[in-house]
Amino acid sequence: MSEARRKASPPRRRKKHWALRVLGWLAALMFLGVIGAVAAFFIIYQTTKIPDPNKEFATNTTTVTYSSDSQPLGRFFEQNRHSVPLTQIPKHVQDAVIAAEDRTFWTNPGISPQGMVRAAWNIARGQQLQGGSTITQQYVKVMYLTQERTVTRKLQELFIATKLGRTHDKSSTLEGYLNTIYFGKGAYGISAAGDAYFKQPNPKLLTVQQAALLATVLNNPTLYDVEDPDPRTKKRIIERYHYVLDGMQQMGTISATQEAKYAKSLPSLNMKENKSRYAGPNGFLLDMARKELLQRGFTEDQISGGGLKVTTTFSYSQQKTMIKAALNKLPDKRDNLHVGMATVEPGTGRLLAMYGGPDYLKSQLNWATAKARPGSGFKPFALAAALEDGKSLYDIFQGDSPIKVQGQKLGNEFNRDYGDVTLLKATEQSINTAFYDLVDNQMDDGPNKVVNAAEAAGIPQTKALEDGRHNPSTVLGPDPYASAVDMAEAYATFAADGMYAPLHVISEVKGPDGKVLFTDKSLDKYKKQTIRQDVARQVNFALQDVVTDGTGTGAKALGRPVAGKTGTAGGVAVEDRAKDKACGGCMQGSATLTSWWTGYTPQMSTSVVYRAGKTGESNLDPYSSDKAFFGGNWPLQTWLAFMKPALEGAPEEAFPEANPDQVTDTTTPSYTPPTNTPTNTPSSTPPPSTPPPSTPPPSTPPPNTPTNTPTKTRPTKTKPTQPTNTPVIPLPTGGATTKPTSTPGTGGQ
Repeated sequence: MSEARRKASPPRRRKKHWALRVLGWLAALMFLGVIGAVAAFFIIYQTTKIPDPNKEFATNTTTVTYSSDSQPLGRFFEQNRHSVPLTQIPKHVQDAVIAAEDRTFWTNPGISPQGMVRAAWNIARGQQLQGGSTITQQYVKVMYLTQERTVTRKLQELFIATKLGRTHDKSSTLEGYLNTIYFGKGAYGISAAGDAYFKQPNPKLLTVQQAALLATVLNNPTLYDVEDPDPRTKKRIIERYHYVLDGMQQMGTISATQEAKYAKSLPSLNMKENKSRYAGPNGFLLDMARKELLQRGFTEDQISGGGLKVTTTFSYSQQKTMIKAALNKLPDKRDNLHVGMATVEPGTGRLLAMYGGPDYLKSQLNWATAKARPGSGFKPFALAAALEDGKSLYDIFQGDSPIKVQGQKLGNEFNRDYGDVTLLKATEQSINTAFYDLVDNQMDDGPNKVVNAAEAAGIPQTKALEDGRHNPSTVLGPDPYASAVDMAEAYATFAADGMYAPLHVISEVKGPDGKVLFTDKSLDKYKKQTIRQDVARQVNFALQDVVTDGTGTGAKALGRPVAGKTGTAGGVAVEDRAKDKACGGCMQGSATLTSWWTGYTPQMSTSVVYRAGKTGESNLDPYSSDKAFFGGNWPLQTWLAFMKPALEGAPEEAFPEANPDQVTDTTTPSYTPPTNTPTNTPSSTPPPSTPPPSTPPPSTPPPNTPTNTPTKTRPTKTKPTQPTNTPVIPLPTGGATTKPTSTPGTGGQ
């Protein structure tokens, strides 16, 4: 080829790399996707119509029934609304709500881009759709749409809110919002809210502080319930209240000086009386049902105006029986004496009856869910932990008092000596030192294992309970607080052969169209064998001995197989704590602060707790003629007054038998007779009007031989398994009425 032709030939083109071609196609597709999304948005936007709020917005009363679905228990608030024009709502009231809910209200397009991103992220993760909504979005949801949380409903909300923000005056949207949004206590709109919380229906007369508190409550009327005695709720309210004031200061509504002044305290409430439907002891049942509905995902608007049909687990007949027992089977002296009762169905977790107090309207403090020191009622969890750990009912422990544990001297009730005792005898007679010896001396990491067993049975996990993992006196529960509902639930696990079932009070929820929205059958997946069956049966065997020969003999009057445990917790009464501090702790253990009896049959587990004083931390002893307010006396009598009629007509059921090799003794421990029996012993003959005390008088020496006759060889100890923690089902069962004391309380029978 000539030089000229070579020069005339066109240069060869280099092929593009395949990766560049792919990137090009992706960029093109992305561009087309953006164009398509924008086009789709504008098409949907143009075709979206704002519904007629007068036609679409309507609320219906939610009804609540007993488990039979025929007896009404009550209903939740209907609407209480009085609309006022925006011109009659002062700027500081408007700004308080804007500062709390949507600080960009006047400038945003009706939607929050950040909220949309968060909603999309939740959808992608398969989580429940939730808020971050603007005022416009909230107004749209209330006025035009349903309360269901679905992708379709959320998209409708976004498009309607966008169109409303572009086509409607912001002032009209704010006016509609302030007249329809729910503030709690049955109050819809700012006028009704002012009336409900301050008896001031005229928004013009609301102060800055009152407006800020209403804006605080608005965010979540349950989470920020101003009548909730729980200190954690008050802390949340104060923090949210400060947030609202800060927003008002940034908006220029108030000055920094005014903000500092208003932040010092919440405004005084002047609440209107609660609706009479909450009157009496059954108000506590309605309150608990409402709280569980919220925790099952139902919104305030659904509960208050969604027309739900709610069936609870509460039994109409058993609730009547429990109220009668709690009101009538009490000591003659009753001033400032409180009873909490609860009964749970073993194997299902259904709360069948509950008594939290005589009248919810007079006091919302629920004595059935308020946590308190369980005292010796915690010993069955120590027993279960020991059996899991490979111990036997016939292992021997120190029964003499006192015993030294981690430098502390801990003793029995009245410092009574029992000599060496079996674990079975220690349970039967509720011998403190034997359990201290078991948990703190004879078990590795004993307190931790006791807490594991308690949680496995159903005692809810709390900070106080977790603190007990390293407490030498955890076995007597001075810090691991529990409520009557908690104890009934945990003992029900023993009754059900160690099968845990989550506690609940809602059986079924139907929508206004009859569609089932929730059923407790969905909770069956949480049922779990958390206590080994052989361990549960040994615990039942030992707690039946408490009834036949121990501290709970009064329960024999039930006339059928029953197991249970007494419990008392001693300490310093609230009235004496200043004096005790001044004398360096000289009054420790001088008062009985709680007294318990928790007893169960295979069909029913019921717990009764007695407390005294406004906070439940006063001395119970003056209410009884006994030397102390023992759980085997009045708590057991109140329990019996409920259980006898509650089980009338029910078939008599025996507990499944434990393995004979595990409940038969082959040893003959030698007991040491008491050496320091108190001289001031109570009479062994009780007054004719009360059954015999469940505990033998201190002057009675312990038997020289165990009651069980040895017939079989002692079983080989098996390797223990770690108790499994119960799944978390967030049903509220209350908090401690007062902060736990730093010093352990004493416990007895």
